[in-house]
Amino acid sequence: MYRVLITDPLSHHGIEQLIRAEDVEVIQKTSLSPEELLEEIQYADALLVRSQTKVTAEVIAAGKKLKAIGRAGVGVDNIDIPAATSRGIIVVNAPDGNTVSTAEHTFAMLISLARNIPQGYHSTIQGEWKRKAFVGVELNRKILGIIGLGRIGTELAKRAKAFHMDVLAFDPYLTEEHARKIGITQASLDEVIVRADFITVHTPLTKETRHLLSTEAFAKMKPGVRIINCARGGIIDEEALAEAIRNQKVAGAALDVFETEPPGEHPLFALPQVIATPHLGASTREAQENVAIDVSAEVLHILREEPFKNAVNLPSIPAELQEKLRPYQNLAEKLGHFAVQTVKGALDEVTVTYSGELSEVDTAPLTRIILKGTLSHYLSDVNDVNAPYLAKERNIRVTEQKMSRSHGFTHLITVKIRTDSSDTSVSGTLLNGLGPRIIKIGEYSVDVQPFGHQLLIRHNDRPGAIGRVGTILGDHRVNIATMQVGRRDVGGRAIMMLGVDKAVPEELVNALEQMEEIDAVTPIDL
Repeated sequence: MYRVLITDPLSHHGIEQLIRAEDVEVIQKTSLSPEELLEEIQYADALLVRSQTKVTAEVIAAGKKLKAIGRAGVGVDNIDIPAATSRGIIVVNAPDGNTVSTAEHTFAMLISLARNIPQGYHSTIQGEWKRKAFVGVELNRKILGIIGLGRIGTELAKRAKAFHMDVLAFDPYLTEEHARKIGITQASLDEVIVRADFITVHTPLTKETRHLLSTEAFAKMKPGVRIINCARGGIIDEEALAEAIRNQKVAGAALDVFETEPPGEHPLFALPQVIATPHLGASTREAQENVAIDVSAEVLHILREEPFKNAVNLPSIPAELQEKLRPYQNLAEKLGHFAVQTVKGALDEVTVTYSGELSEVDTAPLTRIILKGTLSHYLSDVNDVNAPYLAKERNIRVTEQKMSRSHGFTHLITVKIRTDSSDTSVSGTLLNGLGPRIIKIGEYSVDVQPFGHQLLIRHNDRPGAIGRVGTILGDHRVNIATMQVGRRDVGGRAIMMLGVDKAVPEELVNALEQMEEIDAVTPIDL
């Protein structure tokens, strides 16, 4: 039974799938004190939050059973991502659920800013009728500059186009072809800042985007520009914005987010050109339900070890690529786990080579899985999330290579491992209808199923050696299920791979090593 702790208010309909799940116990406790959260998190397999709960490194360390943290929304500023990653905890969000709501709110702020709607409303209900005081501007043929063309930026661009605005967009991942497809113009950050009549930001808050719009940026803008932020507080330098409004460089600003929330007495609020809302971008019934539904489904997939897609601390994998790589995942992990058991010493380097068809796709997700299989021999609690982190922390060099040649196989994965005292390489592939196979160990060709208990024996190829090995195993009541022999020269050095029915006891290893023909015996558990 999985225990899911929910510490912020979430839509009941949104979490219904968790409540109905027979293998899940849902604990809803909102408004916990930091001390109460530390107590509750000890027993949770997953934690679901919105923006109120602060998931600190201390909270994460206390969550000994924690496998997943779900954020019902997009921003994860309240979650210590590095701490979660180092512990191998998957952090997921719901980037699609509030896309439309946030885009619509941004557009509402854009129109309100252009036509002074909040200011006109307040004046009118106070008994005034100041038509000339609230003259606005049309959106028609104005230039909207969008910084960050992700899901929300794209939805906003569509709405702006419907109002006959010219859209300039900057995004480091925006291609000219995609911009042309949605009818907008790709631009540099400077071009957006210099040319736009309205500028809206839709980026995450990072070290690179903090105070992206600063005194320097405002100086480049055209007089009378209007600024909108419904993304994250801190992307705009609020003091610089206030100064630019006072100097009449900026005609007005519409803000839904602030560096500190709630902002309290803020210098921007003293300026009549500023309109503000209390972080309402995702505050619609539909968005509240959608983000809860999305993140609940993701957490359920993680707990049940099923495929999931919105991990914040794992690179996003397109569905098409995920489908191509899925058949190789088991093979990848087994290769890493097999290879590391055949060497001795402290791990220095892992090199993964992809050959054949695999050389033509992004194989980074498979490399993470191989690394997980490798490190699991040394460490507990290692997974796809924290494997690269743990390797880097231990100064283990990880290299990925691609080769079009695959030595007669459609696809081939080779894992080379080097320690401070030895090295090895293991190659594997998928055989149609037969599944994963190890087809090479070092210089020796074999055909080994990478499952269960194995025994790798390095020996000299002499008559009777295999028979005597069988006899010794029989004497220790260990049954041989499969046998493969790899050799390069008759009478030379060779390897023997035995699949056996149970774990190999130490006394059996010692008995085999007493044979004159045998150089080394290595039990392998897969």
